[in-house]
Amino acid sequence: MAMRRNVWELGNDWAPPILWYARAVAALRPKGLTDRTSWRFWAGMHGYHQGLWEFYKYKATTEEVPAGADFDRYWLQCQHGSWYFLPWHRGYLIGFEKLIRSTVKSLGGPDDWTLPYWNYFKPGQSALPPAFGSKNWPDGGTNPLFVEERWGPDPRHPGRVVIPLQAVNLDALTISEFTGVASGGDPGFGGVDTGFEHNGGVHGDIEGQPHDQVHGFVGGEKMFPGNPRPLPGLMSAPQTAGLDPIFWLHHANIDRLWEVWKRRDPRNQDPKSPSWQDGPASLGQHSFVVPLPDGTPWEFTPGKMSDFANLEYTYDDYTPAGAETGAGMAAGASSGSGPGAAGPAVTGGSAMAQAGGGAQGSVVELVGATRQPLSIAGNGAQASIDLDATMSAKVAGKIAAGPAPGARAEKVLLNLENVRGYSDATVLQIYVQFPGKSGTPAVEQPVGSIGLFGVTKATEPEDGHVGNGLSYVLNITKAFADAANTVNTDLSQIGVRLEPVAPVQPSADVKVGRISIVRQGG
Repeated sequence: MAMRRNVWELGNDWAPPILWYARAVAALRPKGLTDRTSWRFWAGMHGYHQGLWEFYKYKATTEEVPAGADFDRYWLQCQHGSWYFLPWHRGYLIGFEKLIRSTVKSLGGPDDWTLPYWNYFKPGQSALPPAFGSKNWPDGGTNPLFVEERWGPDPRHPGRVVIPLQAVNLDALTISEFTGVASGGDPGFGGVDTGFEHNGGVHGDIEGQPHDQVHGFVGGEKMFPGNPRPLPGLMSAPQTAGLDPIFWLHHANIDRLWEVWKRRDPRNQDPKSPSWQDGPASLGQHSFVVPLPDGTPWEFTPGKMSDFANLEYTYDDYTPAGAETGAGMAAGASSGSGPGAAGPAVTGGSAMAQAGGGAQGSVVELVGATRQPLSIAGNGAQASIDLDATMSAKVAGKIAAGPAPGARAEKVLLNLENVRGYSDATVLQIYVQFPGKSGTPAVEQPVGSIGLFGVTKATEPEDGHVGNGLSYVLNITKAFADAANTVNTDLSQIGVRLEPVAPVQPSADVKVGRISIVRQGG
């Protein structure tokens, strides 16, 4: 069985698996855009944007994209904002690994090459693996793994790629339900029930955190003369991410975390619903298909991807970060389960969740919401939310009493709804503030972060989407419970502070449509 190994632990910067990967990338890049075994054809399966591809010179202006049949069957397939996010990307990785292995073998390399993964959570491994950051490589000439449009999280130091660990976490692994709700409640570990969804606004917990943040931190963004808005690095936008060789190592780690989640707790199970197991093709929609190294199609289903024991590969480590440390991995952690997206906003009263998985029967009720959109520029923004007194007392009471036998625990969730703009690399750290009574100071707590990966695509109406942007959910139960247990804290209001890891360009026009607080429980 093939073993996928940690890229930082292969022996040295240019250990054989990485050197052969670079050689295979070098062999695949010159191939034509319409060749099913070319580097760019595979990137187009994840996403495509003609303007960005041509601006960054990954496509000549006169070059034709694949013919209609191949374009429709293979390109623009990636599942985002969907409970198919994990299984689609797993099949995509398997097909890519087969292509690289076949190419490595054709170049005289080993016939058992496997894709490494990048575990940025492991101590000392949050930086971009060195082989990807150097313009030079042992074979001479320009390093095929180096990407110019990889600007990193800090615009003051472009090209210095290190994942800021204070803005990413593994809290998604504490969520037991794979499938969540799209009504403002928790979207679940794997996402909400959808059909084929290339650009959904409801990201599951593992997709929202750490997947989205790492994309933005690696790609970053840059202002170019003559362009009023920042342009994303390759990894920062779904339409270009597959062009960056580090994309595959990042997704191998997300794939590994899916199996980590299933091994952590027997309650952590993939959906049994036929519509998930058999995929969107069973609904009369697009099948999941990638080319094999000989160019012939290989179709796969989520059910086949769920059967890990029969996938013919494994990982060398199933501990999330090398060692489970930090409050985010504590049992029952509730500060920021990672942003999923909250889809259509809760408008008041209560709504029964209509998810197709473990969260069925969960009630989502509005506790309070802002009345005006909030613009975010520079070093961030702040808003205040008045809470309904009756609902606030109800939530505090339910948290204090604890769940009845067999009932689900009370959750308090912060929704940032209909976030629009043109800055896919932006990551916002979120803080909640509870005013003090009788002049005592307010209490502020961090509750997680959100990454705007895909926000530009979600802002512009296309492909049946009306440009509602993305929406995010953060679990603030612990912060609310702490405030409720403090005599001098006022629960009639919650302040929300949004602080970007890097300043947001005003021209990016980033806006939050509404910020709401909801409760989710039985």
